[in-house]
Amino acid sequence: MADWWSIEVFDSEIQAALRWKDSYRSALVESALTSGAIEWAWIEHRHGVVFEVSFTDEARWEAFRGLPGVQAALDAVPDPVNGLLVYRGRGGSSGAAAPRRPRPTAGAGAVELPEPGEPPVLDLTGIGGGEVLADL
Repeated sequence: MADWWSIEVFDSEIQAALRWKDSYRSALVESALTSGAIEWAWIEHRHGVVFEVSFTDEARWEAFRGLPGVQAALDAVPDPVNGLLVYRGRGGSSGAAAPRRPRPTAGAGAVELPEPGEPPVLDLTGIGGGEVLADL
């Protein structure tokens, strides 16, 4: 059985995490492969990026995590204090086998949408000189 691990980088400014990914993805993937990774994935979301990697055991993860290139990538995160999470599992700190999906908002955040009104009707019978009349 394989264990999944995630390195999640959040944006500290507009698209900072994507720039970090562009700079370090090759080094992280190469380091993962040489450490025995059996699968990996990059996930982009609206708040940053996640590098998910799977190893056959925790010792291989620890070997990967201790490599100088991986340490350099983690040190270069745009916001190393509030913008970096390293955890076991995929797509969230719950340790789920698959990324979590957004759920509908419950409670006061679940506002009922108004019913659609009558569609607008265009009166094209009185068009003269490029004039369009709309009955909204």
